[in-house]
Amino acid sequence: MLELSADEARRAALWSAGLLGGEPTPSSSERRAERGQVGIVRGMLHRLGAVQLDTISVLARSHELIAYARHGAVRRSAIEAAYWSEDTAFEYWSHAACVLPMQSWPLFAFRRRHYVAKGERWHGVPRHDLDELVARIRDHGPITTSDVGGAKSGSEWWDWSDAKIGLEWLLDVGTVVVTRRIGWRRTYDLAERAVPAELRHDDLVDDECHAALVEAGARLMGVGTAGDIADVHRLPRAAVARHAEEVGLMPVDVRGWPRAWAHPAALAWLETARRARHRTTLLSPFDPLVWHRDRVERVFGMRHRIEAYTPAHKRVHGYFAMPVLHQGRLVARVDPKRRVQEVHAARITLESASRTVLEGTALALLEAARWVGAAEVSVGEVILGGAARSDLRAALESDLAAARVG
Repeated sequence: MLELSADEARRAALWSAGLLGGEPTPSSSERRAERGQVGIVRGMLHRLGAVQLDTISVLARSHELIAYARHGAVRRSAIEAAYWSEDTAFEYWSHAACVLPMQSWPLFAFRRRHYVAKGERWHGVPRHDLDELVARIRDHGPITTSDVGGAKSGSEWWDWSDAKIGLEWLLDVGTVVVTRRIGWRRTYDLAERAVPAELRHDDLVDDECHAALVEAGARLMGVGTAGDIADVHRLPRAAVARHAEEVGLMPVDVRGWPRAWAHPAALAWLETARRARHRTTLLSPFDPLVWHRDRVERVFGMRHRIEAYTPAHKRVHGYFAMPVLHQGRLVARVDPKRRVQEVHAARITLESASRTVLEGTALALLEAARWVGAAEVSVGEVILGGAARSDLRAALESDLAAARVG
């Protein structure tokens, strides 16, 4: 069995997630041109295989932050165009609600069949006339829930209307597909119209779907345990052991890890890589690098949890605490708030008080603020080891001032 050091596993994870070398460096003309930026983000989507969506928007929505973390100040309009252009991507249930490359449509046949066999999802059996919804889309084109009376029947977000339940069921089983959003509302079209004919087949058996998605999950992880790899597309863990050898994964021994596998592309990169370009950036809490919480602790030594759904008085790091990636390490967490022309870091939790951590955190904050068009950055509470530190707050403010000049 091949042995990898913990450092090699960390570097492979960063490279596979598009955050260490490997990514093509766009030319200045590509960065300036909207069309070039759209192509950059489409390439990222195909490399990652899935980009998670979420309703929370602090600096920006999570799917925008994922592109920003890898490519810097890409226009948000270009990001949206890359995800929601015809025939290039669709939205479905993968790790969660995700944007997926259109080429992966056949691989989720197993999940569509599962919903058909189950007959319902978490909102119960659809009560709306499904044939009526299909006829409406066929005759009048793509629709949103607002076209059929709205998404909710009450004030709570989970209290869906019958029409919303019906449309989501048609999405679950593959009758309709979401290939764009309007004002953050899903737009439902018939799969027979929106999915290219050469991809519109469900003849892959479950094992074939699982095998392909195991390979895709390992490619995104670089090196991972069965749990890491299965978590990418929410597969049974047993599928990894069953298909790992079949799809070319290599068993590896990483000190302190459970049994693990490496994708051959990651191993090839480790063999040839010397110095690689690191990203210094804020990461969305829903970034694929930090999807699997146990893995984040195992690879980076950071215990990362999303606290947006935790009562405010119980939060440790903040509502939307964003890990700071610097020099290949997760060095801090920043809980940002947008205030018109200012980004306010309400709480910053540092992993250490070293100069490189302070400088990296300041740089990540300032660059993110510039990307969203904020002219100022302010710092609230700075925490190290569970205690607030005014000296570190002053040091961070000094580094922010220096970064502005630089």
